[in-house]
Amino acid sequence: MPSPITCFKAYDVRGRIPDQLNEDVARRIGRAYAEVIQPGTVVVGHDIRLTSESIKQALIEGLQEQGVDVKDIGLCGTEEIYFATSYLGVGGGIAVTASHNPKDYNGMKFVRAGSQPISGDSGLKDIQLLAEENVFTSAASRGSYERISTLDAYIEHLLTYVDTAKLKPLNIVCNAGNGGAGRVVDALESSLPFNFVKVHHEADGNFPNGVPNPLLVENRAATADAVRSEKADLGIAWDGDFDRCFFFDETGAFVEGYYIVGLLAEAFIAKEGPQRVVHDPRLTWNTRDVVERAGGEAIQSKTGHAFIKERMREVDAIYGGEMSAHHYFRDFAYCDSGMIPWLLVSALMSTHDKTLSELVSEREALYPCSGEINRTISDPKTLINTVEAHYGPGSKRVEYIDGLSIEMDDWRFNLRMSNTEPVVRLNVESLGNRELMERKTEELLNMIDNC
Repeated sequence: MPSPITCFKAYDVRGRIPDQLNEDVARRIGRAYAEVIQPGTVVVGHDIRLTSESIKQALIEGLQEQGVDVKDIGLCGTEEIYFATSYLGVGGGIAVTASHNPKDYNGMKFVRAGSQPISGDSGLKDIQLLAEENVFTSAASRGSYERISTLDAYIEHLLTYVDTAKLKPLNIVCNAGNGGAGRVVDALESSLPFNFVKVHHEADGNFPNGVPNPLLVENRAATADAVRSEKADLGIAWDGDFDRCFFFDETGAFVEGYYIVGLLAEAFIAKEGPQRVVHDPRLTWNTRDVVERAGGEAIQSKTGHAFIKERMREVDAIYGGEMSAHHYFRDFAYCDSGMIPWLLVSALMSTHDKTLSELVSEREALYPCSGEINRTISDPKTLINTVEAHYGPGSKRVEYIDGLSIEMDDWRFNLRMSNTEPVVRLNVESLGNRELMERKTEELLNMIDNC
């Protein structure tokens, strides 16, 4: 029996070094990816983690052994792999990254031609099985290797989303969390009129200021404090591979990703005319209202990058957004970017001559939300059944698109299990009533904690 490789998850590879992921496993994954996907040529790059270079080299060795030509773009963010795969017209791309996981973890994110995602439903399980079996067909010849840079083309593409002549000289705090975002900010800086206050800017895989994950409340203080002390117009923070970005308004307050989705959706429709926008099911009312008022069509998708991207391609959506700070763009090969959103938000602040708080405050009041709350639960399935039995009978609508969504006249919630850990994730929103939203959130948390 082949020994299992435990670092394969629903959408990617994430594992602890060296017991779950090491150079031998990486090489086997490279060979398996080559045999399953048959890409011909693959773009490969790595994040700032201390083990990423050695894991990448082992991955490349596996790809070359199977006859795949490799173009190595070096240190990069995940979205640079998405960009390079489409820009170069190659058969696939692999980013060696563990995003915001602890520093002793590493992983990989995979795409095929056209930067289409590879997940458990579209080839990832086949790659896992073949890597576990460790039996491969022999290639006719060894693949080639070339070190290249696509940074200039990537920066040029990012700048197409804004009219730099109309941008105001905003004072922006940017917190890379010692991840990879700082390098791209530096490359953009000369083309923008902004003054950047750079926090935890230098890439450092030791993560001296904690793992870069701004979803954790304790990781937000450095950005918020800098916004206040520098009297900045805007604060931005990224996760390690910067495919997500998080916003702080001019007071240092954290802005939920949910309201950024509505803001960007409205902006795209205002610019391009009636368009389709894809959103996740966790928080929905604000996005639907904004899109429909603007003359667009809001389309719901299951949570997760592979599902959002697939749905966007199906309906040719111009934009897709998840409240977890993933933002997807049709002109970016339907992929997520952590750089495009803050450029667009800064452009909106400039053209409307409004602060970020002014741009989102009305929507926050109309649809107050809890933000995502996680709880560790030994038996999530039983809990969800219990919650449904309690709230379902008196509800307007019950949905199972992703976890459990229950809608009342003036409030709704989504409760879903994690794909990777024994936790449930709760999101609650109301129709213009913050007190009701907070009360129902507390009510649900009491039920969860006592289950």
